[in-house]
Amino acid sequence: MRNSKKAVRDRVVEVYAPCVFTRSDLLARGLSGRSITRAVEAGALLRLRRDRYAYPDIAAEVAEAVRIGGRLSCLSLLVAIGIFVHRASGLHVQLAPDASRVRPPGSARTRLHWSAPSSVPAPLHAAAFEDVVRHAIRCQTPRGALATLDSLLHHRLLTRRQLATIFDGLPQRYARLLSLVDATAESGPETFMRLILKAIGAEYETQVRIEGVGRVDFVIEGWLIIECDSREFHEGWLAQVEDRRRDLAAAARGYVTIRPLATDVMERPDIVRGAVIDVMAALGMRGGRGRRS
Repeated sequence: MRNSKKAVRDRVVEVYAPCVFTRSDLLARGLSGRSITRAVEAGALLRLRRDRYAYPDIAAEVAEAVRIGGRLSCLSLLVAIGIFVHRASGLHVQLAPDASRVRPPGSARTRLHWSAPSSVPAPLHAAAFEDVVRHAIRCQTPRGALATLDSLLHHRLLTRRQLATIFDGLPQRYARLLSLVDATAESGPETFMRLILKAIGAEYETQVRIEGVGRVDFVIEGWLIIECDSREFHEGWLAQVEDRRRDLAAAARGYVTIRPLATDVMERPDIVRGAVIDVMAALGMRGGRGRRS
């Protein structure tokens, strides 16, 4: 697994740690009614809405979700914990159907998800994780949703059985996505690339380890390597040097390597699909090409 600045599981713990409190919570912590009032007046404690308090270091998007009257959910929460989301814009907030005193969002880009919360206990500021995932599936394109689901399984935040339970609560039209989930995808672009390869009917393997080269994203038809380069993991000259050395080592073993840009894979899949087809047509018929991985 590629390293990240902070492990996803650590981020989950941080995001779901209690950071919004009721007046009863604060009294149980030893504060008095008068001290709560003074703390709010001094700015040491924020009153987000009726009976909802937080300390000043609370994340702005969490504070806004609670101020509106709901919980952080969907793409906003997934981005916060480091799960891949193709396009995330605006704040996503879960609101119960019977929510009262709902305040207008501060931005027109805020997305309100009116849905009954699951029976799983959740903190005051964040939706239950299964609700978050359901919202994210319905809020994205099928390809984007699949990339998110791949990321969730890859980081072991969900099992396939848990994911199947989540799909039970979705309309039937989403069922096909479940059969396409692949936990071997280490990034969103790899999911999008896999779908391109499926579309052209190519035989491929994922996360293949080649002696003298290392692990590569895809090997197609036993000879064509595809690496999904993104800025996150391929920025800087040293990373490029390592990639070029790997490509030379692969070429010495009979492989051809192409490196489509992650942005092209996700935003211009027709162009990438055409390029892969052209490479396979031009080089695939040459005898003795590559080795079966």
